[in-house]
Amino acid sequence: MSGIPDVSVVVAVYNTMPYLTECLNSLVGQSIGRNRLEIVAVDDGSTDDSGAELDRFAERYPDTVKVIHQENSGGPAAPSNRALDAATGRYVYFIGSDDHLGEEALERMVDYADEHGSDVVVGKMVGTNGRYVHQALYKKNDPDIGLVGSALPWTLANTKLFRRELVERHKLRFPEHLPVGSDQPFTIEACVRAKKISVLADYTCYYAVKRGDASNITYRADHLARLRCTAEIMEFTARLIEAGPERDAVLRRHFTWELAKLVQGDFPALDRTLQRDICAGIAALADAYFTDRIRDAMDVKRRVRICLARAGAVDLLCQAITSEKLQGAPPFVVEGDRAYARYPGFRDAVTGLSDRCYELVGEAVPGRLAQGTDLLASGWEQEGEGIAYTASVRVPVLGDVDGTVLRLVHGAMPQKADKPGARRLPDGHSLPAPVGDFRSEPAEDGAATVLHARVPLEQRDVKLGVRVYLDVAGSTYEIPVRGKDKPMPLSRRWGRHEDPYRVAALVNDKGRVVVSTARMFPPKKSLAFRVRSAVVRAVKRK
Repeated sequence: MSGIPDVSVVVAVYNTMPYLTECLNSLVGQSIGRNRLEIVAVDDGSTDDSGAELDRFAERYPDTVKVIHQENSGGPAAPSNRALDAATGRYVYFIGSDDHLGEEALERMVDYADEHGSDVVVGKMVGTNGRYVHQALYKKNDPDIGLVGSALPWTLANTKLFRRELVERHKLRFPEHLPVGSDQPFTIEACVRAKKISVLADYTCYYAVKRGDASNITYRADHLARLRCTAEIMEFTARLIEAGPERDAVLRRHFTWELAKLVQGDFPALDRTLQRDICAGIAALADAYFTDRIRDAMDVKRRVRICLARAGAVDLLCQAITSEKLQGAPPFVVEGDRAYARYPGFRDAVTGLSDRCYELVGEAVPGRLAQGTDLLASGWEQEGEGIAYTASVRVPVLGDVDGTVLRLVHGAMPQKADKPGARRLPDGHSLPAPVGDFRSEPAEDGAATVLHARVPLEQRDVKLGVRVYLDVAGSTYEIPVRGKDKPMPLSRRWGRHEDPYRVAALVNDKGRVVVSTARMFPPKKSLAFRVRSAVVRAVKRK
């Protein structure tokens, strides 16, 4: 290689065969060309064939691949730092040795950085083999984003393109004592120092692989190690960024993601001493950094768990986790234009937690409403020539629910809202007056409301969706009633004898209840026509 390469790719390697081969092939095959590329790979004391594979690539591509072997350091930070010391490119890019790149990734990111004067470029990243990668940042290309007003705080891995002059000017390196998350301080400081951060979202640059044995270091760390690492990262962030929206934007991620993961499904089965230690650690961080802005921006499930942990309410926290796992989301308590999730500890005098911890603050609730809305019974009520559809539906709401009604609606929901869940109706919407009779009562378990409805049907050929409408926290929600695995009433004939209709309750391909009414005979087939036809058929049979 002659001259300065455009980009140095840093690869920290420890026992990642056979994934390493695909990683290296994706690098040497980059469209940017090997003459513009430098690969610096550090073997961190691998005990499999990773070291030999690196040497094979270095022998085959001596002008492109540099390999350094060292004793095992226990994590990716030390080999990454050693590779940085050896890197010479205008930009530096980091890749996990079990991951791989799209063929044009480096060329596109370097060109984008040069075009926009970017110090950091975040290329689109996806997960494979079940690896989760947050996607909100990759909705569109954006040459200039920040930590506030974007999803960047949710994408703090070092798998980005960095201007090496920025890295060296601020002496950015990875803390080698952190077993988990050592790339976050590097990435956070680079983003704070950068003059411009860009997103390249129209091409998949990076494929993050979850190994078949889930042996990635992120999946192996224990609870207290993750707690200690998260605390250090949050404290580092607080020293770097003064209190305010930018700091909150970053730390909100840690409360919602890293800390909330410590109090998820496996928490109730942990040793009681470990449970208390986790809660004490979360409490210390919440006392220091859990601002009202962070609290109100979090979804209610994670917010409640952080608040219960902060209060040291271990039993209530276990109850909240277990009950949601077994029974689904708790009901909403509706009081005027406010609504609260009735998790354990709600208005508990012992914990003393404020209602704000349980309040639905600016968050979407359709999924919870749809998940908890359950058809209990449905049928027909016939009077003379008329008929009505009757239904009893359990809705996960308590309190001010007098305005809850069930409607039979012609036509599908709008395509953008036609999902398995409910939808929030836009502000300023208007609905026609409800038709039928309605009453509600608390469910026997006191954890929901049962809506009883009787809706008369008209004689016409139509399919009508069965939907509940209710108000929660000042908004109206439309909830399709699901009927999968529920017994449907038998079809019923109704109407005038000479012009009968059939009514049926069906479950459509989306699992929703639909009431269908249809004339049993086409209009031209009058009673006289049908009588004559019956006589003709009888004569033919003879």
